[in-house]
Amino acid sequence: MLVGCHVSIRDGYLEAAKSAVRQGARAFQYFPKNPRRLTRKAFDTKDAEACRQFCQEHALTSIAHTPYPTNLSTDNQEAFRVTVDSVRNDLEIAEACGSVGVVVHFGQYKGESRDPLYGYLCMIETVNEILSTWDGSALLLIENNAGQGNRMGTTLEELAQVRSLLDQPDKVGYCFDTCHAFASSLWNGENWPEVESHARQLDYLPHVRAIHLNDSMYPHQSYRDRHANIGKGYIPPCGFADLLRTPEFQRIPVILETPHLSDETHRDEIACVNERFR
Repeated sequence: MLVGCHVSIRDGYLEAAKSAVRQGARAFQYFPKNPRRLTRKAFDTKDAEACRQFCQEHALTSIAHTPYPTNLSTDNQEAFRVTVDSVRNDLEIAEACGSVGVVVHFGQYKGESRDPLYGYLCMIETVNEILSTWDGSALLLIENNAGQGNRMGTTLEELAQVRSLLDQPDKVGYCFDTCHAFASSLWNGENWPEVESHARQLDYLPHVRAIHLNDSMYPHQSYRDRHANIGKGYIPPCGFADLLRTPEFQRIPVILETPHLSDETHRDEIACVNERFR
């Protein structure tokens, strides 16, 4: 498995990749810019190219993640323009670093329309606009939501349907978050074979390009997005074992977004996951 963790770009993209290797990772995730702002970043292209080359030399796979404020389901025109520009910037950085794609949470509509479908239409419009001028190989990876705030993006049907309605679905894949799936009731931690079969029927599984491997601090169907270390939360180990045996998940990045266990790294947890679930 390509197990890894989220790393900081405090010292640049190349150093982020080197940090991942020092932790025993075969994959890593990073924020391409300040995770709390949607401001476009004029990034160091030489640093990004050095990161790409380092990853190629060390058989290291990476994915990027959009900043926290990113919301694909906005109907505010100013927010729409800022979001489109920000995500395009993230894709440019991911492409330069040689990453598989950019993870973005499924949209959460917070406007005033009473039509529940309006939020999905806003999301489709935003993604179409983002990708209308994008011709790179980095994908936009839509992540399932935990249900915190509202219930948008918590079912496989929503994920599959939104992708199918896009102008260019070939530029979009998925990131499957285990904590979110457990919290939202998409998966109860013990019924992965049923979820897997359903996901394959919906043509969801072939387009999963990354896994966020997180335990949950709260019980099933809590709708709370709080990550715990693997084996320290409510998801049973057998559930992770079943999920990680999925054929489509064997050669994609499996990223820990969990608290540090020791010395501010994920080295021990990466080793534990590799030993326990290989």
